[in-house]
Amino acid sequence: MNPPWWKTCVAYQIYPRSFCDSDGDGVGDLRGIISKLDYLERLGIGMLWLCPVYASPNDDNGYDISDYEALQPEFGTLDDWIALRDGLHARGIRLVMDLVANHSSDEHAWFIESRAAKDSAKRDWYIWRPPAADGGPPNDWQSVFGGPAWEFDAASGEYYLHLFSKKQPDLNWENTAFRAELFAMMRRWVELGVDGFRMDVINLISKPEGLGAGGDEGGMDRALNGPRMRDHLAEMRREVFAGTDLVTIGETPGMPLELAREVTDERAPLLDMQFHFEHVDLDHAPGASKWDCTPMTMPALRATLSRWQEGMEPHGWNSLYLGNHDQPRAVSRYGDDGRYRRESATLLMTLLLTLKGTPFIYQGDEIGMANVAFDAIDDYRDIETLNAWRWLTGERGFDAAAALAMIRTKSRDNARTPMQWSAAPNAGFSTATPWIAPNPDYAAHNVAAAETDPDSVLHYTRRLIALRRETVALQHGRYCLLDAEHPALWLYERLDASTRCVIALNFSATAQALPAPLNTMRRVLTNVRNPSADTLAAWEARILVPA
Repeated sequence: MNPPWWKTCVAYQIYPRSFCDSDGDGVGDLRGIISKLDYLERLGIGMLWLCPVYASPNDDNGYDISDYEALQPEFGTLDDWIALRDGLHARGIRLVMDLVANHSSDEHAWFIESRAAKDSAKRDWYIWRPPAADGGPPNDWQSVFGGPAWEFDAASGEYYLHLFSKKQPDLNWENTAFRAELFAMMRRWVELGVDGFRMDVINLISKPEGLGAGGDEGGMDRALNGPRMRDHLAEMRREVFAGTDLVTIGETPGMPLELAREVTDERAPLLDMQFHFEHVDLDHAPGASKWDCTPMTMPALRATLSRWQEGMEPHGWNSLYLGNHDQPRAVSRYGDDGRYRRESATLLMTLLLTLKGTPFIYQGDEIGMANVAFDAIDDYRDIETLNAWRWLTGERGFDAAAALAMIRTKSRDNARTPMQWSAAPNAGFSTATPWIAPNPDYAAHNVAAAETDPDSVLHYTRRLIALRRETVALQHGRYCLLDAEHPALWLYERLDASTRCVIALNFSATAQALPAPLNTMRRVLTNVRNPSADTLAAWEARILVPA
């Protein structure tokens, strides 16, 4: 039996606001994406994950949805969306929409009706609680974006829960009528031709009874993987996805490996795959916030991803990513965005595309886009970043320089600067001033320049995707770690019944000897010029097969 389509393709994530602006208003849009479909096809993409384009007040850049069945006008119209769908499908690329169903915007009609009165028909579509005995919030839960996770509504005298912004009230998945309406909305998108959904923080949908007290992660930790999560996901699968080949991708922070394997078990899946967070949490100082950084080490990354590679066997499935719209740029976080930018960017792409699972390339990583070091906090746009600035310079007592250094390292805006298409003004992204400034390095690092350089990250990525597409072992072969102790080399193989591929990665700026007998194997791809038979150069990636 042929494997599902989503197990054999490479996915590409687009953050529409920052991808390409077609109408000169400084904001990326659907027509801008349509203008770049040939670029995606040449890259070899088989699935496009489109971040939210629904109607939204943009408190959290579209992850606060005010109408699940209307498009944000600055992105375009339904006709534009249909043209995008058709253009993708004509090129053999599937379209996956982002679904944000743990919370909505406070400007959604559902919430407006919910807060209108305590006896509103939709009151229970959200999570309302009376004040505590002292008149304060019902418990000590904190929002992921800072401050209490409860907002007081003076008109009704109750608090509503918001694990994120106060403009993102949490939906109540215990309400049967809400779930029925949500599933009906999803089915209408299916009828319009979507090929699946990426589901934002989907393992937060089942809150614990009584809601409990806070915890190390502020409140979100107490809502993760809740008591009825499996029931809700199973019902969604029955009501929306039964009998289809649609893909379901869960964003699941804090989901342990054992549960992820159960949830994605191909014999009775609740989700087809999920994004875990263990590897992107490795540079968080233990017991501290994400802004308190600790050095990222390759051995820790190797141990974490190897554990997930081995632990999801034989019936689970990994979503693979090193960067996305919520994370710093991969080459700045895991690589060397200075002297060895090209080499480390291509090494990281090799890692991403040779592990077992469905790889997701975040826009710009295929040209080695890096973190941006804005001069001032006024240059940043992200709500989490701006809240963190106030917290770091206020309660934490950091001076402006120290706080800005932390934000430059971890801000989500690192991934949200405009896509760098050319050396033209505004990186070729827009003819107008962009909603957020481009990274000043765009003059040297852009698609147009990469197209003319046969050794660019872009050309290497195309070759790597083509190799993966024609090598069954790189799609479905078992992962086997060859050396768990080397301080600089990550060596592993992918094995199927007839093929063996060995991947050798040098995560250092120092040449490393290639262990025997790997130095006798045939090289099918490397990211450096004039490679040595016996030595891996600085940040070299090499794919080998038996001679």
